[in-house]
Parts: sequence; structure tokens; C-alpha cells
Amino acid sequence: MTYQPVVIVGAPRSGTNMLRDVLCQLPGVATWPCDEINYIWRHGNVRYPSDELPAERVSPTIREYIRKHFNWVASHYSATTVIEKTCANSLRVPFVDRVLPEAKYIYIHRDGIDATGSATLRWTAELDLPYIMQKVRFVPVMDLPYYGVRYIWSRLYRLFSRERRLAFWGPALDGMSEILENYSLHEVCALQWQRCVESAESAFSDIDEERVHRVSYESLVKDPIGELSKLLKFLNIEASPSDISQSVAGVSSSSIGKGRASLSEAEIIRLKTLIEPTLARYGY
Repeated sequence: MTYQPVVIVGAPRSGTNMLRDVLCQLPGVATWPCDEINYIWRHGNVRYPSDELPAERVSPTIREYIRKHFNWVASHYSATTVIEKTCANSLRVPFVDRVLPEAKYIYIHRDGIDATGSATLRWTAELDLPYIMQKVRFVPVMDLPYYGVRYIWSRLYRLFSRERRLAFWGPALDGMSEILENYSLHEVCALQWQRCVESAESAFSDIDEERVHRVSYESLVKDPIGELSKLLKFLNIEASPSDISQSVAGVSSSSIGKGRASLSEAEIIRLKTLIEPTLARYGY
């Protein structure tokens, strides 16, 4: 590759979008013109029951297919750094690393209770057609019928669901059907967060630490210039002070605590009981 692939890893609602958008405002840095490319990552494994794809599921054909799409971004935007952000990748870092052994990783984490409150809103969101259409163009043609049926089913499910939720949203965990049957929606979101960060943490223990940069959402939004400067040093990206200032101009710390505020005290206590060890690991 003539460019540096960079994979942002994080649970849903942990600032992954914000971080990607900040980086892609810098010269020579680009990404796909849509939110996530989970359809590309899952091509060839479309019927695998979860997003927890093991590295053994990477065939030479799949590896070539995914790398071709990274090459397209680099070529289309004349990029020297290609940023990729798909939250489900936090469940399959070894799979990603087998596809992109030259990748660098940015691991961003956020208070799991805060992320849970925010994620719950996405499970119950209204249809956003422009958002869907942006992503459709990157769905492999042969996979379109499969995803079309799943999408229609998810929307129909929302109409009749007691919680007014979609049939599925976010990273698909192993045993997801059982989790949805046995836990409330808030608890499902908390378990998604927990599985994502625990899986990523375990995987990064086997990857050279020089290829992984860690940052908390809270630190990033409180000191965006300082944290971005550290990130750019890790990525070997040169940027002027004005470039850095402009790229973080829209970053705000106002969302810290919003997710928690949307939950009752009883719900927070229940969620803490469910994911306490992981919260403690990150100091939350």
C-alpha cells in the first residue's frame, strides 16, 4: 500500500464518528462517503450468525476484496491516510488484522453507562432514508437481496415491538437472539458495549503496542487539540496548528453525561451490576 490504513475501533456511541470526522478534515486523510462499511467487511461471510468473525474466516478472495475498497478510497481522494470506522470491528480485530496487517489502530472508549443511554435512542430511531442511501452504494451487489430482506424485517418489527425498537441494531453479538429475549433494551446496549470493549482489549494484547493508540472519549472532547496532537504524532501526520484547530472546531464536551441523564437511577444501578468489572477497568 502507498498509504497508511487506520482503523478506528470502539463500541457504538463512543465517539468513533466524531474522531473519524475530525481526522478526515486534515489534508491527505480520507474515508468512505458513508457512515460504516460493515457490508464490505462481511462480504463472503454474509450469513455468518454474528459480527464476531474469527480470523480464520479471511480467505484470499475476501482479503483482496476488502483491500480493493481501501485502495479505492486512497485513489479516489488522493489520500495518504485512509481512515476506516465500523463499530462491529471491535468484535473482530484479529479478522481485520489478517486483512490489513499494516494497519494502525485507534482505540477509543467511553463510559459504558453514557454510551448505553445514547445507543438506546438508535435502536428506536425513525427511518433516515438519506443515511441508508449513502450506505447502499457500498453494499456488494450479490448481497443486496439478503440485506434488503433483513432491513424490511427490522423496520416491520419496530411497528409491532413493545419497546418500539428495531429487530437489530449495532454490532451483532454471538447469541444475540437469546440476549434480546432475556434482557431489556438498556441491558442489551450495555452488553453490546461490554462485549465490544472486552473483545477489542483482548485482541490488542496480541498486537504490537506501537500500532495501537488509546484515547478516551472524555479526554478527547475536553482537550481536543492536545489529544489530536498526540494522535497525529502516532500516525506520522504533519498538520499545522491552524489545521488542527479547524479540524476540532466542532468538538464539544456537552454530550458527557447525557446518556446517563436519560436513564433512571434504578436503571443505572441495574446496568452497573451487569457490566461493573468492565466499567472499573476503564475507571468509570
